[in-house]
Amino acid sequence: MSLKDKILGGLYGQALGDAWGMPAYFDFDHTWAAYGGWITSLLPAPPDHPVHFGLPAGRITDDSEQAFSLARAFIEHGGVTLQAVVEAIIAWYDRVGGDASPYVGPSTRRGVQALKRGEDPHTTGTWGDTNGAAMRISPVGLLHPGDPLGAIADAVTACIPTHNTNVAISGACAVAAAIAVALTEGASLDAMVAAGVLGAEIGRTKGRSWLGPSVARRIQMAVEIARRPAEPRARLRELYDVIGTSLSVPETVGSAFGVLAMAEGDPRQAAIYAANLSGDADTVGAIACAMAGAYAGIDAFPADALAMLEADEVTASYRIRDLAEGLYRLATR
Repeated sequence: MSLKDKILGGLYGQALGDAWGMPAYFDFDHTWAAYGGWITSLLPAPPDHPVHFGLPAGRITDDSEQAFSLARAFIEHGGVTLQAVVEAIIAWYDRVGGDASPYVGPSTRRGVQALKRGEDPHTTGTWGDTNGAAMRISPVGLLHPGDPLGAIADAVTACIPTHNTNVAISGACAVAAAIAVALTEGASLDAMVAAGVLGAEIGRTKGRSWLGPSVARRIQMAVEIARRPAEPRARLRELYDVIGTSLSVPETVGSAFGVLAMAEGDPRQAAIYAANLSGDADTVGAIACAMAGAYAGIDAFPADALAMLEADEVTASYRIRDLAEGLYRLATR
């Protein structure tokens, strides 16, 4: 498996998990009752969904749109810089009509509005404590094959304009470090989890000190739950009840690592588990499947799901294969 295949897998994993989780409801029981069991394919959002109503099957959300906007900016700037992050997030926000959009997260909205008022990007993110940085951080990890410490350092920079708190940075660093390790030849899930814990611990020392439990410990707890000898729905229920799937960073990132472990690194299975986990399922799915895609590579993806993603006009507009080529050139220069 080539590095280029793994980078492409990471980007398509981001989109796959995002779009697969998009139609899930926020409540576990509501999702299972509404769909009569497992969500086993890409589906449109139900008309009564509180955020995603009207979105067709295969449509990504803000999770992947922001990630791909960052990837594009990193390619244009030749790497991860604070200016690239600011430009990417503002460009995305304006493109989707962020002031009126129902799915712009609270930290991102607050940070972007401050940036547009001309405030210093080093201070605009000091209240950002939700999961927006972790959900879009995958391109940073993809730029650092085999270099989790480099991924962690750049992840800190990528968080500053909107999520400059230690809890948000901790989650983003965990995901970036795990993806960096996933890109190595012969990578193991245990090594990815260990890198995630390391990233969470280092990230916890950065940014403004803020409220929140340990991301590292939530990752460990989630993986323990995921590997218990119980049937999958019971393990998902425990992840939902014990780890959580809200906008809280320790919940989202912890559950994403749990989903990755449950799926044993398979991108499609991770997408199914994330969607049926419910809550902020598109974000859990985007993170889990970005990690799984970088681990398993593009050949692990079902052809029909890739075709649906590529057929959607919004998803296709980001030209994922071109982004993968650009990131590959940066990662190997």
